[in-house]
Amino acid sequence: MSTRVATVSRRPPRGWAHLAFQVLIWLGFYFAYQLVRGHADRNIPKAFTDGRWIISTEQRLHTLVEPSFQRIVDGSGLLIDLTTYTYWLSQFAVVGLALLWVYFRRPDAFAKFRNTLVLANLFGLVGYWIVPTAPPRLFPGAGFEDTLALHSSVNHHSGLVLHVTNQYAAMPSLHSMDAIIVGVTMALLCRHRITKVLWLFWAPWVWFAVMSTGNHYWLDVAVGVLLAGLAAAVVYWRPLVARFSARFA
Repeated sequence: MSTRVATVSRRPPRGWAHLAFQVLIWLGFYFAYQLVRGHADRNIPKAFTDGRWIISTEQRLHTLVEPSFQRIVDGSGLLIDLTTYTYWLSQFAVVGLALLWVYFRRPDAFAKFRNTLVLANLFGLVGYWIVPTAPPRLFPGAGFEDTLALHSSVNHHSGLVLHVTNQYAAMPSLHSMDAIIVGVTMALLCRHRITKVLWLFWAPWVWFAVMSTGNHYWLDVAVGVLLAGLAAAVVYWRPLVARFSARFA
C-alpha cells in the first residue's frame, strides 16, 4: 500500500472536524423532523381529512393503483421481503452509505449532493407541517392494507419505530425524494456501466416499494420527485445556466 493510500484510509479527505460537522447537520435535521412530527401528531383529524382527499382525487382520476400494487406483492414472499427491506433501509441506510461513499471517493461532488438532500428534505418538512397526511395503510376501507404489520416483525406499531417516526407524514414521500436524488447522483458518479444502470433503477424500485407496502400514495411520490427536482435546480443552477448558455451561445 502506498503512503498516500494509507494516509487516506486513516483520515477523512477534509479532516475529522469536517466529517463531524456533516454528522451535526443530519442531527439538526433529525431534531427539525421531531419538531414537525409533534405538530403533525396534534393534527390527526386533518391528517385523515388530507388522506381521504388524496384517495378521492386519485379515484376521480381513475389512478388509484396502490391497492393493485399491494395485491401483486402479497402474492410473492420474495417481493414481500424485498419491499419491506427496501422501505426500512432506503431512507437512512442507503442514503447514509451513499453520502459516505461520495464523501470519501468523490469529495468534489459531496457538497452539492449533501445540499440537495438537505434542501429537499427541508421542503418535505414544510409539506408535513402544512399538509399532515395519513398514509394509505390507515384506510383499510379504501382497499389498502398494512403490509408491514401483516408480514414483518418490525412495523409502525413497534415500540422504537412508533416513538421516532411521524405516523402522519405521507405527503410528500421523503423515501421517493431521496431515492431519485441518490439514484441519479450515484449513476453520474459511478464509473461502471452496470452500476450506473442499477442506480438508475433504484428510484423506481423505491417508489414501487413505498406504494406496495401501503405507506405512500402515488401523489406523495410525484410531489417528492418534484421537490427533489426543485432542490436540485436551486443547488445546481449556476452550472446548469452555464451549460445552457454555452450550448446556445
